[in-house]
Amino acid sequence: MGKSTKSCPLVATTLYGLEDVLADELESLGASNVKTMIRSVSFEGDRRLMYKTNLWCRTAIRILRPIKTFNVSGDNELYRRVKGVKWSDFLDTDGTLAVDAVITDSVFDNSHYVAQRVKDAVVDRFRAETGRRPSVDLANPDLRINLYLKENSAVLSLDSSGKSLHRRGYRMEKGEAPLNEVLAAGILALSEWDMKMPLIDPMCGSGTFVIEAAMMARNIAPGFARREFGFMRWKDYDPAVFRSLRIEAEHSIKPGLPFEIVGSDSDRVCIRQAKANAARAKVNEDIKFEIQTFEKQNPPPAPGILITNPPYGERMKTADINAFYRMIGDTLKKKYDGYRAFILAGNLPVIKQVGLRTSRRIALFNGPLESRLVKYEIYRGSHKKKTARPSE
Repeated sequence: MGKSTKSCPLVATTLYGLEDVLADELESLGASNVKTMIRSVSFEGDRRLMYKTNLWCRTAIRILRPIKTFNVSGDNELYRRVKGVKWSDFLDTDGTLAVDAVITDSVFDNSHYVAQRVKDAVVDRFRAETGRRPSVDLANPDLRINLYLKENSAVLSLDSSGKSLHRRGYRMEKGEAPLNEVLAAGILALSEWDMKMPLIDPMCGSGTFVIEAAMMARNIAPGFARREFGFMRWKDYDPAVFRSLRIEAEHSIKPGLPFEIVGSDSDRVCIRQAKANAARAKVNEDIKFEIQTFEKQNPPPAPGILITNPPYGERMKTADINAFYRMIGDTLKKKYDGYRAFILAGNLPVIKQVGLRTSRRIALFNGPLESRLVKYEIYRGSHKKKTARPSE
């Protein structure tokens, strides 16, 4: 990338439905020329910003640095174009590499084969120049290469993140159906929570929503607990720049919260796991964990935000999923007057059983599962009828 002040094109990948949230994050961090795409956002910035976005982006999965774009019509042309890159600028002969390939409506139909051809081109370039070649390390390489193919257009990038940025470093304990940290952070942003009022997840599982909420409210960088990013193994890595960013991040952490964040669940094991995760995230004192069923849980005084990811009925079986969702609606009406409630609905037909009028529906994906983030404004009696808006 050259000097730290030299700007270059970068791409942040994300989950479907979070592109605008990520674009706002990037702009707040100082990115320029920000443009949303499908599951990604392109932007420009220098080396320091690349490090900073890895450290601070809550809704990014990877930060990629494109190094070459080209059109490709077949196997041989792909090999030739990749081999034409001077890979010794980015990797030493005794280093290790891995290749990820993402294919959309392309002339190729096998991402594993494409990744293999890219790898062959890279190592063959080294072999031709030095008589030796780097090794492959799929788990922890010195250089992770990303190839994105859409139709016949290819973008070859270096992956500055290494492991996915959703891996914050705190979640060793997982429930049966853990929620991705990036999705949780994105939903919190979509809820427009002002980080001044109480927040509760009454079916918190391993605690992802409430932990991400506490980290946001205390301004803890999502990557602060991570000890390694992909760019740390790059030949142009500047440890002084990243060290200064970590020091800034540490100084920006707020000491505590003047409002409640509550995580409750009926499963004692889930609460134990959530507490352990929160302790690793250094927010265990900011979250009140309780073992309680949803219908018996007493939320903090309104106004407040409820955000939850209830069982879908596919991966987590309930005796009667329809009755369970009717109970959710009844409990919201009885106990959450003055709250805004957000439910991540993976079972789209059954969400109707809640029986409340939605004021917003946002399409998201929870892993491969098409979902909706459904918003309810909870008011009693005639006030609810006056203020509720038609479903979107």
